[in-house]
Amino acid sequence: MVEQFCGTWTLTASENFDDYMKAIGVNFATRQLGNAIKPDLVISVDEAGVVTVKSVSTFKSTEIRFRLNEEFSEVTADGRSTKTVVSLENGKLVQKQTWDGKQTTLEREIRGGLLTAKCIMGDVFAVRTYKPA
Repeated sequence: MVEQFCGTWTLTASENFDDYMKAIGVNFATRQLGNAIKPDLVISVDEAGVVTVKSVSTFKSTEIRFRLNEEFSEVTADGRSTKTVVSLENGKLVQKQTWDGKQTTLEREIRGGLLTAKCIMGDVFAVRTYKPA
């Protein structure tokens, strides 16, 4: 089921991302960069079931590798050190990051040929939309 997410995706729209970054504690300068960057998302899975998600931009690129439902340590693009678990729930790739007693969730799903990523922190959420590259 992860295979439907595999490929290269280009960011085309970002709604409420600045408020989401504020909610998770990202400083002003980093938020300015985060709002200006239009990263590509590259998702793949190998024969052993290890999923790789790369966020690639001219400013900064990040990569996480994981198996579904197994906790791993992640250092986010904004520098947070999190304990992260990614699962497949109702056709969505759900990533839960926990740090300093806080938790945020990223729900990725494919709709109408587009990948949407809903970023949720408490009652604040952002939606980022990607098209196939």
